[in-house]
Amino acid sequence: MTQPVTLGGRPMMPPPGALSEELLIARFRSQPRRLLWSALLLIALFGATAYFYGNLPAGFEDWMLLTAAGALLIVGVVIPYLVWLSRTYVITTRRVIAKSGIGARHRREMTHVRGYTITVRRGILQRLWGAGTITLSNGVDAPLRLVNVPTVTLVHETLVDQIEVNQILAHRDAQSASDTGPTS
Repeated sequence: MTQPVTLGGRPMMPPPGALSEELLIARFRSQPRRLLWSALLLIALFGATAYFYGNLPAGFEDWMLLTAAGALLIVGVVIPYLVWLSRTYVITTRRVIAKSGIGARHRREMTHVRGYTITVRRGILQRLWGAGTITLSNGVDAPLRLVNVPTVTLVHETLVDQIEVNQILAHRDAQSASDTGPTS
């Protein structure tokens, strides 16, 4: 989703004092490169199971092979995929939300109006994949870490823009509220 843009390239701002609706800017998950090992395990597991099915040495039966393959499938493929799937990052026009958890959900938020520092860390492999880890810290709450963010430079620029726009709106609304205040 995108916001309407003026000629200067900045998002259109609501009139002073008007409530702006919260719009979705981005929803993403961490980069799935860690699932490469799960994909390789899945291919090897199916290949080995197909090869050994019906060709097992004496003392072993096919149900044992299928049970071991099923256990490896759950532990090595399904669980890592569900863990990756359970972590979601959302950027809106008002805040950044990090959600995680398979059974019980854990949710952390940081608002743009309050302002925060943005730290981007990129390792060698993250640079190759275009990813990075973003840490948001406002000096009061515990830092919010967005791990393995794909297209990290675009997300960084978006966060900087949202902080700027929200602080301009908050300052403008504070100025208009003080101008229209009661006079004695």
